[in-house]
Amino acid sequence: MEHQMMKAGQDGRLADRQAITDVLVQYCRALDLMDLPALAALFTDDCVVEYGPGEFLGSRGSAALQKSLERMWRWSRTSHHLSNVLIRFEGDDDAVSSSYVHAWHERPDGSTATIFGQYRDRFVRREEGWRISERRMFMNGCDAGFTVNINRLDRTPPPPGWTAPDID
Repeated sequence: MEHQMMKAGQDGRLADRQAITDVLVQYCRALDLMDLPALAALFTDDCVVEYGPGEFLGSRGSAALQKSLERMWRWSRTSHHLSNVLIRFEGDDDAVSSSYVHAWHERPDGSTATIFGQYRDRFVRREEGWRISERRMFMNGCDAGFTVNINRLDRTPPPPGWTAPDID
């Protein structure tokens, strides 16, 4: 009986993991299609979102997020891809996640810009399912075409006195 209860709990967590992952994927699809109402519906009404420093890249509330993301109309096409999704549950109805994002953008003139980064999200379970209540984006890198000031993700520095081996 105890094994069945544990298995039922594990199955529930697997379903929760998949539901959270689905929200992350739906975000990318909605952003690439510029379906801003669908995108905003993935967030709580009181969400806090920060893509970078400054008011231009942050918003409080799903309505403000939808308005803020209208800036994405400046791109003629985008393609957002997620990987390395890690989810940690902090309660029955709370979870945090980290995922890698690779986003390609094309301007109307055909020039492109690419960014690599991470989303750090907090999820809450609501009646309608799992929703993002907090999102912070950090940039690992970008090409010269990407000029938006995104939060930089800094790596742990090497130990004092460390030098790179000569591999040439």
